[in-house]
Amino acid sequence: MQEIITVNDLVEIYSDGTRAVDNISFTVQEGEFFGFLGPNGAGKSTTIKILTTLLRKTSGTVLVSGYDLDKEQENIRRSIGVQSQDTAVDGDLTGRENLMLQGHFQQMRNPELRDRVDELLKLVELTEVANKRVRNYSGGMKKRLDLATALVHRPKLLFLDEPTTGLDPQSRAAIWEYLDKLNKEEGTTIFLTTQYMEEADKLCKRLAIVDSGKIAASGSPVELKRQVGADSIKLSLENCQRDRFRAKEILETLDGATKVLDSEECITVYTKNAGHIIADIVRAFDSRDIRLLSLSFASPTLDDVFLQHTGKRIRAESLVKTPSTTGFGRRRG
Repeated sequence: MQEIITVNDLVEIYSDGTRAVDNISFTVQEGEFFGFLGPNGAGKSTTIKILTTLLRKTSGTVLVSGYDLDKEQENIRRSIGVQSQDTAVDGDLTGRENLMLQGHFQQMRNPELRDRVDELLKLVELTEVANKRVRNYSGGMKKRLDLATALVHRPKLLFLDEPTTGLDPQSRAAIWEYLDKLNKEEGTTIFLTTQYMEEADKLCKRLAIVDSGKIAASGSPVELKRQVGADSIKLSLENCQRDRFRAKEILETLDGATKVLDSEECITVYTKNAGHIIADIVRAFDSRDIRLLSLSFASPTLDDVFLQHTGKRIRAESLVKTPSTTGFGRRRG
C-alpha cells in the first residue's frame, strides 16, 4: 500500500512556548483507518489542524495525499474532507442548501451535485428534513449533516476530529457503523482523533497513543494490548489519601504481581494469575487494616496501554454500549 500521510519530525510551538506537538513522526497507509488516541490537551487537534492546512507548523515535513504541505496546500484541500470538532453547518440554510453550498465550494456542478446531495441525505437519514432550516435540527442531526458535508466531493482521505463528542450512545453507535462501512466498502482512508478508548478499539486498524504532544506508542489495538501482557486488577481504597502509597508497597511484594501502577482514583496490578493473587491481596490488606472500596479484574484494554506508557489514565466521558443502528454526524471540506 502507498502512504497517503507521511509526517517527519513535526513540531508546533505556541507563542507562549508550549510544545503542543513535540517532534512526532508517523505514516498512514492508503485505505487505512488510523487513530490518534489521547486525552484533551494531548496535541491531537493541533496535529489534525496542521495536516489539513488550518495551522502553520513550526517545523518538520508533511506530505498529505502525495502533496507537500509547505508548497501544495490548495491541492491538499481539494483531496481531503474535514470534520472539525465544532459543527460547521449554517443554521440559516436548509440541510440540502448546506450540502449544495459545499459542493459549489468544491467546484462540483449539476446534475452530479444534486445526485450526490440526494445520496448523502439518504445515507445519513436526513431526507425527510432536508428542506428544513438547520437551526431547527437536533444536535445529532446537525452532526450527521456535518459529516455528510465533508463527504460531498468524495474525498479519498477523511479527517475526523473527535466526531462523536457530545453525542448520545445511539447516535455514536450509528456513526461508528457508517464510518466502518465507508472505510471497508468505499476504501476511504480515515484519520480519526478521539479520547474514547472503545471508539479507537472498535474502529481503528492502527493507532498512535499520544500524550503531551508526543507519541507514546503505536500499533494495532491487538498488538498494543498484547504488549501489556497480563490481566489487570483495579483496586479502589476506602481511604485512598491515607493508604495509597502503603498499599502500593504491599502489592509490589506479592508473588505474581508483574507491575503495580497507581493513580488518584485507583491502583492497578498486572498479573499472569488474577485468581491466585486476589486472595493474597485481600489477606494482605486485612492484616494491615487497609480497607478496599472495590476490586475488579479484566483483560488488557487500551486504557491499560495508555497507563503503562504514560503513568496516567485517559479522562473521557463514559461510553454506554448500545446495539448498532443507522444514523450519523459531521463535516468540512
